[in-house]
Amino acid sequence: MKTNFVNLALGLTLAAGAVSCQSQKNNLVLEHQGDTLTVVRIANPSKYILLPIQESSNEGQVKVEPGNPADTYMDVRLATDQVEYYVPFELPQGAGEATVLIRNVAANALCWDSIKVSDTFDTTNREKFRPIYHHTPIYGWMNDANGLVYKDGEYHLYFQYNPYGSMWGNMHWGHSVSKDLVHWEHLDPAIARDTLGHIFSGSAIVDKPGSAGFGENTMIAFYTSHKNLAKGQREIQCMAYSTDNGRTYTKYEGNPVLTPFDGLENFRDPKVFWYEPEQNWRMIVSADKNMRFYSSKDLKNWEYLSEWGAGYGPQPNQFECPDFIQLPVDGDKSKMKWVMIVNINPGFVYGGSGTMYFVGEFDGKQFTCDTKPNVVKWLDWGKDHYATVCFSNTGDRVIAVPWMSNWQYANYTPMQQFRSANALPRELNLYTGADKQLYLSAAPVKETEALRKETKAMGDFDVTEEKRFDNLFENNDGAFEVDLELAANGGEAGLELQNTLGEKVKIYVDSKEGRVVMDRAESGITAFGERVEPHMLDTEESYARYKQVTVDYKNDFALGTWAPVDAKKAHKLQIFVDNGSVELFVDGGQVAMTNLVFPNEPYNALRFYSENGKAKVTNLNVYKLGL
Repeated sequence: MKTNFVNLALGLTLAAGAVSCQSQKNNLVLEHQGDTLTVVRIANPSKYILLPIQESSNEGQVKVEPGNPADTYMDVRLATDQVEYYVPFELPQGAGEATVLIRNVAANALCWDSIKVSDTFDTTNREKFRPIYHHTPIYGWMNDANGLVYKDGEYHLYFQYNPYGSMWGNMHWGHSVSKDLVHWEHLDPAIARDTLGHIFSGSAIVDKPGSAGFGENTMIAFYTSHKNLAKGQREIQCMAYSTDNGRTYTKYEGNPVLTPFDGLENFRDPKVFWYEPEQNWRMIVSADKNMRFYSSKDLKNWEYLSEWGAGYGPQPNQFECPDFIQLPVDGDKSKMKWVMIVNINPGFVYGGSGTMYFVGEFDGKQFTCDTKPNVVKWLDWGKDHYATVCFSNTGDRVIAVPWMSNWQYANYTPMQQFRSANALPRELNLYTGADKQLYLSAAPVKETEALRKETKAMGDFDVTEEKRFDNLFENNDGAFEVDLELAANGGEAGLELQNTLGEKVKIYVDSKEGRVVMDRAESGITAFGERVEPHMLDTEESYARYKQVTVDYKNDFALGTWAPVDAKKAHKLQIFVDNGSVELFVDGGQVAMTNLVFPNEPYNALRFYSENGKAKVTNLNVYKLGL
């Protein structure tokens, strides 16, 4: 990217062994105390100091004074020799002067010429691959959905959020709300990183009985405080409560509410739910390669119950972001089963991170799985579906929201104003498969039908030879839905999403192998580099030596993913295309497949094909989507 030389007309003076740089225009005074500390003094502070970012730079540390006692330094990749974008750092208002302390950034770094103050921060979209209808942060980094809860007509989506850069770090709980799961309003972060550590993943509930003593119907969040230590890490479970319908949270003064009894380092992502038979609460925490169950009457004191998971799923793996839900079998409420959702990284069948689940019984203390440890069921068969958790307080509906990326390449996808989106919300149901085992279906919530702005009904046809539909929509911005029923009839048959550059996503049913496939190998941009991070290396010298090394992700990204299906029957396909992703749902979500794509221009054509000329397409409809 071109270097951005922003000249603030900084004058240089020498005083008391420190270099002072002053900008009369912006009321900034910079005092460099070597390369270890720079003090930035701001007279009559504006709302923000805007920090220039370069993602390949080492992390510096930034803190504003005066601040709250719980405030801590934030890790920021301040620009060394080029400015890629800016992030806002909020300044205290009402004071005559604000002080910003910045550590471990060289005195000759470009950021000192580019730093500026402002009462506004421009969030106008500048990203080619920002989705049209999927939830994203306005700026900054996002990963796991957290604290999903419904209250008073609003769905609250909290999420792992870094407001100070578009790579992982500074974990806060970002916050968006929606009345329909489709249109999202962005709010200020709800829970900020503090001296206890990063605010890692967790859950939120509506405390209807007022068990915690904060009042009936109070929203309460449970999260992991994560702190890196000189050796290893510490993870503890904390609580915060909200008295303004989830907009802001007060951290419980008695935190932590739960620590691992054995000093386990990987102990995170608390899921809290009401256990009706005993009229009290349960918590699940991911404990390395297992899940631990706890119970509580007051949400503050937790009693250990049991542990589950040893040897289950692909090995080795790391259990993360659990959820535990109860569902009727085939819609019959007299036959209820418990489902343990487990997100793992690594261990997914196509590499990196993925979401699996286990069906069984729960007696209030111990979960017993119906299948053997080596039986793995995937909730989604695409590369970009992780950290899937469900809303609480939604009655009979069980609605899940995944993070749409993969830890193999999440930090390096080709955008910078923001990184990562959530996949479409999915409604989960439990059904009996042909093999008599129980499976989860994950279908797009019915509210997505409101996205349909224009319809093209293309009817039925036999695919005896190639059939094309070009120029699907005028001014196509990459957001559309394709619905059809496909009978492959003994061969390979399907369709390609195409653009005029020859880039394509191939989706087909392979009757010979009994599988449905999505292939993104020629979808557009399929390889991007990995910069070696400072924390991966032992010394500054080794970081400098390997700084320019890149790893080609082509083998991790440019591939096809597939799921087993009945080769002898026709299948209903529902395909959601957005600017940056393709989501496939087969037979009402009995198969789901989510993959990122980065075409250099939007797909706007369909090509149908059949290997043996016997395929049949029924009820083809294409919808232009938008908010």
